[in-house]
Amino acid sequence: MKEEVPTAGDQAPAAIDTTVPHSARIWNYWLGGKDNYPVDREAGDQYREVFPRIADMARASRYFLVRAVRHLAGEAGVRQFLDIGTGLPTVDNTHEVAQRVVPESRIVYVDNDPLVLTHARALLTSTPQGVTTYIDADLYEPDKILEAAARTLDFGRPVALMLMGIMGHVADGEAQAIVKRLVESLPSGGYLVLYDGSDVDESFVEAQRHYNEGGAVPYHLRSPEKITQFFDGLELLEPGVVSTSLWRPEHNPFETATAAETFGGVGRKP
Repeated sequence: MKEEVPTAGDQAPAAIDTTVPHSARIWNYWLGGKDNYPVDREAGDQYREVFPRIADMARASRYFLVRAVRHLAGEAGVRQFLDIGTGLPTVDNTHEVAQRVVPESRIVYVDNDPLVLTHARALLTSTPQGVTTYIDADLYEPDKILEAAARTLDFGRPVALMLMGIMGHVADGEAQAIVKRLVESLPSGGYLVLYDGSDVDESFVEAQRHYNEGGAVPYHLRSPEKITQFFDGLELLEPGVVSTSLWRPEHNPFETATAAETFGGVGRKP
């Protein structure tokens, strides 16, 4: 039986602070989800007043994940995924996309958000042939993450490391060190899939500044060049690090993909 989870207006579990907006819940709100609280919707609406394209950008980022995972599970033959900074379950989570392509795919999710933990069972669905599991751990403890993930994943075979929109929460220098340590654990033929918010749009920068000043955990926008640096030493798949909506966009006869303000790419470890 699927666990009943809190929806907007419900009383939150004791460990969850609903007096301060939280990025995962706001992101869920922008994506049309219900796992958020009034403080998150208020912050999300204020953000949208300054940067109206935020919901479109959130969807573009989700579709980038879908296309990247589909390619890796399909053409690239990857069967193992380590998704750190999972966030709240939405449509087309990593395990759903990967296991649609290859039912025996193994997925490990990692997050330390108490609200995400309450939703972990929704992430733990799996095909009978595959495995999906969840680790409650902090991004700042990569060795702990890797040790726990190794109970499910075989790091002697290709693993796709997913860092989707979370490195902006970590300051420069430390962010590069964390990614480097995680990538070091990947075998030859492993992949890094990463995107983050960029500073290419002034209204996006302004909206993020107001958000950061509101008391929530800050998120630092980076230049596309700095985001590209996360892939140092890796072989970037075409078209490189680009706007997420322009990374191998699917053909749509009705409209042309417009550039999103999130930038990302997929890199292969030689």
